Amino acid sequence: MSGPALRLALEIDGDGAHPAAWRRAAHSPDHLLTPRRVARIAAAAENAGFTLLTLEDGALPPGATPDVVGRIGAVERAAFIAASTSVIGIAPVVPLTYAEPFHVSSQLASLDHISVGRAGWVVSEETRPEAAPVWGRPLVDGAAARARESRDGVEVVRALWDSWEDDAVIRSVATSRYLDRDRLHYVDFTGDTYAVKGPAIVPRPPQGQLVVLGRPDLVPAEQLDVALVESRDIAAVTSAAAAAAAGTPRTFAEIEFALDTADATADERVADLERHAPWSDRGRLRHIGSAAGLAALLGELRGVVNGVRLHPLVLDEDLPELSRLVLPHLFERRHAVRPLPGTSLRTHLGLERPANRHAAGAAFDALEETR
Repeated sequence: MSGPALRLALEIDGDGAHPAAWRRAAHSPDHLLTPRRVARIAAAAENAGFTLLTLEDGALPPGATPDVVGRIGAVERAAFIAASTSVIGIAPVVPLTYAEPFHVSSQLASLDHISVGRAGWVVSEETRPEAAPVWGRPLVDGAAARARESRDGVEVVRALWDSWEDDAVIRSVATSRYLDRDRLHYVDFTGDTYAVKGPAIVPRPPQGQLVVLGRPDLVPAEQLDVALVESRDIAAVTSAAAAAAAGTPRTFAEIEFALDTADATADERVADLERHAPWSDRGRLRHIGSAAGLAALLGELRGVVNGVRLHPLVLDEDLPELSRLVLPHLFERRHAVRPLPGTSLRTHLGLERPANRHAAGAAFDALEETR
């Protein structure tokens, strides 16, 4: 199917999508993920032409013994990456099940300032009961309760980003004022489990609103900028993407993949890791095979979705093959597009910068007064 060029996102948490990926990774045997290594991966992805990087996160270490690997928080890693990249978007995963929306808002707004408008946010849930005592919070039990926390949290975070108008910072030496207090606004949110007054403690992000990504079955579609679609075949992805597009401006398909390399076939690489841990089926599209086959799959998704988020089996093995054999093929045929330097993540994705809700209201009131 023909259609607009795809935008490409890459998940770079840990060593890869397989829980035992560290066993085939190229770094030291203690499989520690140093900040410098994360920055190298981000630079390689930026040079390859990806539009967006995402970083998984959670209060508990991923995996299970003996494959537990500790990690620095996703927002902190994203901030580190932002300083060493200049074009690619960066979206940490931040669950709202237990996190304080006020703090999440401040962290993500700061990330957008640091990256000069290249930040996004992948909304997720924390489903493991063991996470509650780590946060010092009561257990949020059940899908409906977790969905409520996500829904309320996104609403609060978006409201806080708008609690400063774009020109609230005036830096007036003559009047000794840094802020125009009339351009700061209270949020006044009261939900089932908490209330937030605001305003934020960080000025409005450069993008106005960061790009918010998430699964439409976990977060209301109208709260998202990009819906992440998970289905096992293209027909199901097509149906799910069409449903999500009714309420969300952009849709991305989730794809797990393992590629043939010079040293082993994709099947052999997967089998080697399966001796240590299973690669759980998360209900996503999955490609195990040649680079040409993955390029063909991505070509089929043009016109079905606006982009894809790729989850490589082992980053150190699959990213070089992806960068060398798949992405150049896509760019040459205009099946995918590189991001342009000097533009925001919203611009990369074809999303307009939203007007501040309070400034828009003030302008409307002024117009009414003149009539």
